[in-house]
Amino acid sequence: MAPDSIARDAVRAVFTGTGTWPGALSRRQPLMGGSAGITLVGASATLLDATFELADCVEQLWSRFVPDSDITRLNWSEGRQIEVDQLTVRLIRAMQSGAELTGGDYDSTLLPDLLEAGYSASTVDPSRVTYVPLTARSPGDLAGIQINGTTVRMPRGTTLDAGGIGKGLAADLVCALAMNEGACGALAEIGGDIAVSGQGADGQAWRLGVEDPFDPAGYCAIIRLGTGALATSSQRKRRFTTTAGEHHHILDPRTHDSAATNIQTVSVIAATGARAETLTKPGFLRPTADYLAWLPTVGAAGLVVDHTGAPTASENWNRYQ
Repeated sequence: MAPDSIARDAVRAVFTGTGTWPGALSRRQPLMGGSAGITLVGASATLLDATFELADCVEQLWSRFVPDSDITRLNWSEGRQIEVDQLTVRLIRAMQSGAELTGGDYDSTLLPDLLEAGYSASTVDPSRVTYVPLTARSPGDLAGIQINGTTVRMPRGTTLDAGGIGKGLAADLVCALAMNEGACGALAEIGGDIAVSGQGADGQAWRLGVEDPFDPAGYCAIIRLGTGALATSSQRKRRFTTTAGEHHHILDPRTHDSAATNIQTVSVIAATGARAETLTKPGFLRPTADYLAWLPTVGAAGLVVDHTGAPTASENWNRYQ
């Protein structure tokens, strides 16, 4: 895979042959270390502007590369109480739920390990570098984070990285805003995670494609989804070289290192982008057959692509085709 292809989003929307949808407004712009595309059906340009303003707002709240973001302030709080935005509270609760749901396979407190793996600088602006206190440890105590309204106290040494769940939740929030403001349908794709609601411009469920990790111009599968989310995690997307060798950004909480696996991408369909994103992580850590059998028990469907390029799906995946 060419280096410039690695940075491409692993999941994207499939558009019609003309690239435009009647009755729909679409825009794409840089966001959250990659790009974001939002499509609204039956909505105004003003509402489209508002959805991007919301997406930009959560990036400023959640990015570890923004010095005064809620996440940065929490990471340097050293056990002190910090006032945060209500959207940050929602993010932390989603992190806690994801860790519980996956039995710890998803863990947003591995930031020190992520920095050790080489992901300390922004891929968009390398001058923006993440630092953590000397007390930072990995893993942290996610369950021990105390929340009272919008006041948060994190155990000393615990740090957070919004990462993929931040993109998934941002897509959820964008769709919710659009539908609450009267849109007939909404699609938000942020950094490769897609949330959809309502109807597409053709009056049917949204048509989405899962990109082939070995051929960014092709697809492993095409699905139809009315309301819900499709998230993909890829070990080919962000790779770093340190004195200890090559690493990728998907970490194994048990080894504190990049997951040792031949799985290249894991795609999950779930009720929300935040939930789908957290459910991708066990796909890199568990035996594939066990993982794909487990997903339907938690209300999700999945597609795994290994090093040969062969896709393997959960038994309920075909419901969305």
